[in-house]
Amino acid sequence: MPNGYGTQRDYLERVKTSAAARQKSVEAALREAFSGFIETREVDVVIFSTMSALDLAKAIVAHPLILKPLLAACNIAARAIERDLGIRNLDTYEPHVDESHAQIIAGYIKPFLPLYLEVPALSELDRVAYIDKEIRKGKGRWEQRILKALNRHGHATFRKRHFIVEGQEFELDAAAPLEGPIRTGIDVKRIEARRDIHKRCDEIVNKARKLKTAFPEAKFGTVIYYPFIDEHANVQNRLHSADVDGIVFASDADDSIENAVQFLLSSLEVSAE
Repeated sequence: MPNGYGTQRDYLERVKTSAAARQKSVEAALREAFSGFIETREVDVVIFSTMSALDLAKAIVAHPLILKPLLAACNIAARAIERDLGIRNLDTYEPHVDESHAQIIAGYIKPFLPLYLEVPALSELDRVAYIDKEIRKGKGRWEQRILKALNRHGHATFRKRHFIVEGQEFELDAAAPLEGPIRTGIDVKRIEARRDIHKRCDEIVNKARKLKTAFPEAKFGTVIYYPFIDEHANVQNRLHSADVDGIVFASDADDSIENAVQFLLSSLEVSAE
């Protein structure tokens, strides 16, 4: 991990073992679930064209692990299931599907399924989606690590808070105190592409301006993940504003997060030291 920043290879390596184990389980579940509809050619193939929606629903109920690769093969996500079918809070990776919901889902996706699909292809669809989910989850944990570090080193308790300016609601990833007027607001930004930096910087400056409009005495800081270290100075220049009181950069490394958070808290005068 160069300079503490993760690469795509790093992210893939982190989930490689669990993804391989899941792929093996998914392939076994698919072969068992569709045993009556598999023809052996060069590889095992699920023949969806000879399968009724009821057959599909029974397979999903008996082997819920197959739901995600089936949805992936149809380019359908949980949001579409909730929006179009009214089935809420469906975890497509570890689903708990009763018979009635399975029948609704099966009827919905059956027209989108191909005539047939190889079992390894289905499991590969699941593997790719699973890796993407785990990587996104890991990146989300970075923001949580920032919040925990703020609470370890600050003399105030931070949490996510919302505020309203001119009828528009804004969210701060970390703010203190927990209630009442906000005295310290911190925006946490993970930016991984150069093309996004201008938009994200504008968002940070705008949020700082809005916070100062709502709470003129508040301090505003930002913690930024941006792996292009040679461009950090340019980012700081772009964020130069009377409304932004502190700017720090942090990578995935623990010491980078700790140092950045402590420096920011000190600059905002909320450090516990």
